[in-house]
Amino acid sequence: MSSTGSRRRPVNQPVPCRTDLALADAQLAGDRRVGLPASARMLYAVVHANGTLARGLGAASATRLASGMYQVVFDQDVSTGGYVGTIGLAGSAGLAPPGGISVVGRTGIPNGVFVRTFATDGSVSDRPFHLAVLA
Repeated sequence: MSSTGSRRRPVNQPVPCRTDLALADAQLAGDRRVGLPASARMLYAVVHANGTLARGLGAASATRLASGMYQVVFDQDVSTGGYVGTIGLAGSAGLAPPGGISVVGRTGIPNGVFVRTFATDGSVSDRPFHLAVLA
């Protein structure tokens, strides 16, 4: 089945009003101390279900701590960064088993991220994943 059906009915965004445009312009010129510094890096890790690091940028190591629990360590402090994880294979052949993922800074390790993966029924289960960190 083609996926073009949804493309035939585009959803248009409303046109921004002058107030919205002025506010957005003011925020561009505003205080840059909010959020991450201009020197922020995008870091990432691709990890196999067994906890081995497939590849990454700034990723120093990955470890499987227990079933569905992983630690990813980067080459810089990521404790104030933003984390995004998704279930996914390291290669381009096939699909990862479906499941879920949660990510949070690693307790006691400022350059680490704790990852937990789940099966579709919610049980903790080993899954391969991709982790992105903006730090």
